[in-house]
Amino acid sequence: MTQKTKFWLDNFLIDDYILSALREDMNFGDITTDAICAELEPNKLMNFNVSLNTRQDGVLAGCDVFKRVFWLLAGDSVKVDFYFSDGDEIKKGDVIAKIFGDGRYILKGERLALNFIQKMSGIATTTRKYYDITSKYGVRIVDTRKNTPNFRIFEKYSVKVGANYVHRYNLSDCVMLKDNHIALLGTITNAVNEVRKHLSHAHKIEVECDNIEQVKEALENNVDIIMLDNMTIDEMKKCVSLINKKAIVEASGCVTIDNLEEISKTGVDVISTSAIVTKAPTLDLGFDYSSM
Repeated sequence: MTQKTKFWLDNFLIDDYILSALREDMNFGDITTDAICAELEPNKLMNFNVSLNTRQDGVLAGCDVFKRVFWLLAGDSVKVDFYFSDGDEIKKGDVIAKIFGDGRYILKGERLALNFIQKMSGIATTTRKYYDITSKYGVRIVDTRKNTPNFRIFEKYSVKVGANYVHRYNLSDCVMLKDNHIALLGTITNAVNEVRKHLSHAHKIEVECDNIEQVKEALENNVDIIMLDNMTIDEMKKCVSLINKKAIVEASGCVTIDNLEEISKTGVDVISTSAIVTKAPTLDLGFDYSSM
């Protein structure tokens, strides 16, 4: 992962999600914060200071989302200064950012902001561990569509921070003929022919294959991507040799950190796994309060 790589999320893409989360968290206000701050002197209220610290090693993701929580709550009344950027490796004990300003909004936004950045950093950290293995063999590690509803944009972004690539964003991006699509039409050939009647020239076709016979049929139909689903290492090697660069080869199913290197050595181009999202633990970050 090059240090020059830049990542960003445009505000217009994420604001609705953050606002929805804020409404969920305090649809009738924050009765605790509103009560304890009701009679505080303005000087004390406006000079609240917090450090965002990491309590374990990892890869940072979600800085802009973290900042946006406080901006949507308080505008310029809360300032956030980060000392690291998305994609940076952080070490236990590092001070990641300083948050200062109106204490009411810092208290109201802290948990949501932490939830975003902890989860996103956890995904980036897990993805980077997979990337460090696959990248040695020129293989891309990507996610799947096993996402948390209404959190997909943040999960996809975090995978990109960890490994620089993602799978299709949603059902509109690329044709993927899975086993149940094929079952509905009877054969891969029937499914591909039907799709091509309606497909834009700008979209690729991917076919999920469970065995070498299906791979042969997919090749006969000149598809763009062939997914080798739940195959053994030996089966993958045979299929890679058969495909022989005529299509992008993706391996998927039962991928773990333990068998990742072995799969990478088979010659596939891409490995997709839901584990980098669904099994990623949150990264332990926390707020420490101080006074000026």
